[in-house]
Amino acid sequence: MEINDKLVKNMFENRENNESHLSYEREMRFFEAIKNGDAEEAKRLFKPLSGEGFGKLSRDPVTDHKYHLIITVAFITRYVIEGGMDMETAYNMSDIYINKIDACTTVSEINDIHKSLIEDYIKRMKVISKKGMYSKPVTLCIDYITKNLHSKITLDELAEVCGLSAPYLSKLFHSEKGMTVSQYISNKRTEAAANLLKFSDYSTIEISNYLGFSSESHFIQTFKKNTGYTPGEYRKKFFRVHWDTE
Repeated sequence: MEINDKLVKNMFENRENNESHLSYEREMRFFEAIKNGDAEEAKRLFKPLSGEGFGKLSRDPVTDHKYHLIITVAFITRYVIEGGMDMETAYNMSDIYINKIDACTTVSEINDIHKSLIEDYIKRMKVISKKGMYSKPVTLCIDYITKNLHSKITLDELAEVCGLSAPYLSKLFHSEKGMTVSQYISNKRTEAAANLLKFSDYSTIEISNYLGFSSESHFIQTFKKNTGYTPGEYRKKFFRVHWDTE
């Protein structure tokens, strides 16, 4: 009954003060614009967190803004997954941004993050939309590979995840991604290794072991083949470059 009483009271006060929430249709179009990487439409539909249409979630302005932006990130996460971003990337981005929001101490900081995260998601989704959407089996493969880069991944294992035969999955994956499953796994492991080399102090052998390479020499050979650098050369050139913006 307490919730019902508060609901009736809030609705009455909103009507009296001529206040209303953002229209559902407008809000969904905003998230659709982000999902589609449409910067112009997202900019047109963008609303500041303190603007008209946002309910009061806390009496404290900073906490109120934090709550609204965390809800926004949660919605965006689900939309970008639907738009083709792999789940692991989407949920990790969500965690990173929510932690950044949680650490804010002023409304201005939160508003800055609001604008920058919208731009970040749009930029990423624009790249994804250019690559095109993938079938459900290939999407399941991509998600599984992303989550299990530290383990040995076999085609049979992926086929079981997708509910297809290994030969059919192999053909489908190559058709949609333009590369074999093993090439894709190698590329994703190289990307993960590159980030660890840039942004961590882990040794080459530690990275090699963590990402499931058969040996350190195999890791070095694969990394150089995919990037043109040995791991040591890559770290020397790129270590902590763009630390604040990557």
